[in-house]
Amino acid sequence: MIVGYARVSTTDQDLAVQIAALTAQGCEKIFSEKRSGTNTQRDQLSAAMDFVREGDTLLVTRLDRFARSAHDLHSLVHRLIHNGVGFRCTEQGGVDTTTSSGKLMLSMLGAVAEFETEIRKERQLEGIAAAKARGVYKGRQRATDSSTIRAMLDEGMKPGEVARSLGVSRMTVHRAKLST
Repeated sequence: MIVGYARVSTTDQDLAVQIAALTAQGCEKIFSEKRSGTNTQRDQLSAAMDFVREGDTLLVTRLDRFARSAHDLHSLVHRLIHNGVGFRCTEQGGVDTTTSSGKLMLSMLGAVAEFETEIRKERQLEGIAAAKARGVYKGRQRATDSSTIRAMLDEGMKPGEVARSLGVSRMTVHRAKLST
């Protein structure tokens, strides 16, 4: 059985292109989710990994949809191979763990993908530093005003209640409480 896995990083992105590509390659079942690849809780990926059986092939469109680091990639692929499951990519045709050259290609592309991620992070940090130097970067806006949190605490609400009612973490409440 060919089983597909599709993932986009944000809820406003569309899975349709990946699902169409996986369907065109003969996937009989497709697991999909909208979750950042850096998030370790990828429920549908876990479900796909648990679903596949010996003789099956897990198919993805690109390696970066499956794993974010070379270590993560090799760990996931090792688990598949250990269970007798093949792994292939539609857009990176040389990646096929059922062949020796495909395994080599997988290692090389995994290293390149990790390198690209690191370069992207460096560029982002450089951009933030430049924006801060120009005075245009203010960081993310606060989730809520500290005075609002302190007022709620002064009214007798417990930190957990304040956090839930404002949709912030308990740590945010404690920081506001300490900033008095």
